[in-house]
Amino acid sequence: MPLDNNIRIRKYQIQDLSPLVRVFTESVHELTATAYDETQRYAWASRMPHLDSWQQRLESLETLVAEDGDELAGFISYDHDGHIDLIFTAPNYARQGIASSLYREAEQNLTTHGVSELYTEASVVARPFFESHGFKAIEEQRETIRGNHLLRYLMRKSLNKG
Repeated sequence: MPLDNNIRIRKYQIQDLSPLVRVFTESVHELTATAYDETQRYAWASRMPHLDSWQQRLESLETLVAEDGDELAGFISYDHDGHIDLIFTAPNYARQGIASSLYREAEQNLTTHGVSELYTEASVVARPFFESHGFKAIEEQRETIRGNHLLRYLMRKSLNKG
């Protein structure tokens, strides 16, 4: 799906921290409700997140954000070894091609840096998105967060052309 001309993808900046965490929290609570119950969603995404913890996490990752004017529409965070750690879209921007655009930009950056394989731990809701981008589910995992079990999938994609 073509991206709206007003959407711009750029590198994350520290002033994006609060809006990014808000996108994450709203996305988990609104877009995963069909797959995870309320207790699981609150364990995964506290309604009162610790910004210091988020800042530390993001410092070790490469993060791109999609913005629509002054509004953060989505983001992707990844390691230089090919691990896609986070990809989330604000609920009001869901299914508009923003996550796909962010993913393609990250994949291109990683390919340029010689990464030959990507991997992620995808939620039940994110699995079809990653499959549509060529990832294969390798194993089903049960992650425990604050005493709650969440189903996710280890997924991989080879970038080798040939």
